[in-house]
Amino acid sequence: MATITAPRPRSGSRAALTTEIWHRMPVETWVLGCAVLLWIGLSIASPYFLTSGNIFNIMRQVSIDAIVAYGELFTIITAGIDLSVGSVLGFTGVAFAMLLANGASLVIAAPLTLVLGLAIGIVNGFAVDRLGIPAFIVTLAGLQGYRGLTMLVSGGMTVAGLPDSLGNFANSSIFGIPTMFVVMLAFAAASQFLLGATRLGRYMYALGSNIEAARRVGVNVTRVTLAAYGLASLFAAVGGMLLVARLTMGNPNAGMGAELQAIAAAVVGGASLFGGRGTIGGCFIGAILFTTIGNGANLLGVNPFWQMVIEGLLIAGVVYLDNVQKRRAQGQ
Repeated sequence: MATITAPRPRSGSRAALTTEIWHRMPVETWVLGCAVLLWIGLSIASPYFLTSGNIFNIMRQVSIDAIVAYGELFTIITAGIDLSVGSVLGFTGVAFAMLLANGASLVIAAPLTLVLGLAIGIVNGFAVDRLGIPAFIVTLAGLQGYRGLTMLVSGGMTVAGLPDSLGNFANSSIFGIPTMFVVMLAFAAASQFLLGATRLGRYMYALGSNIEAARRVGVNVTRVTLAAYGLASLFAAVGGMLLVARLTMGNPNAGMGAELQAIAAAVVGGASLFGGRGTIGGCFIGAILFTTIGNGANLLGVNPFWQMVIEGLLIAGVVYLDNVQKRRAQGQ
């Protein structure tokens, strides 16, 4: 007697399709969906959200947040971390403002500030690679130390008397797009090129995936580590200068918490804290999401402490989702 095999229920096929989509859809796609839903919800909840003034405000703020996050991403890809970028942003920003307030021209002040930021990052990278100190400890010390230096050199006071050209730059536009946002896009393009089309970028991913294997195939681990941490502090210095331009003053308290915001943007955007994974596009999506949350909370009068709770839950949720996807993909 022939055995008759019953057809699979359609629900099973749908479940299989759903599982396949779950496995393949990148985390940053889910985050982008959250950002879109947030924009829709805020446009309904507040009549001021979709105004041109507020959109420009978001674009200018995310320009600073995203550039700092791009720099942070370089260290995360190499399985490191930089907790000092917020303090470096504040320190280099105050140094930039003091140079300008004491008569230095932009042509002199800007390069000197960039060199300062790069030097700080190279020192961090040297301590991590050559001295063998964990990146967490090195940059945690920098978080405290550079914040203290900022207070010392500024006397804890804001630095005023800056040229009007700074404010004009921060408020200017190119073809209707805020100039600061254009600068951020330029940094995004350069960073993407570095990670995706250069040997240095490939080596950064190699270090994060398996540092010993990278060393065996001839990767100069010291050079790549110095580059990653140097770029992180360099990008923080750029963020510091842009913030000074936006505020038209040097604020010694600027950048407090920026390191957590940068790490959160990278992780929510799909980067792994274990290294070897992360994209500039995902980092930008993460920065957009957190900037929008902050902007929306201000417009709706939400308690800032609740904003911190929401951001923390979001980070935990995205990391959990990423881990679930990886376990299911591995059949665990």
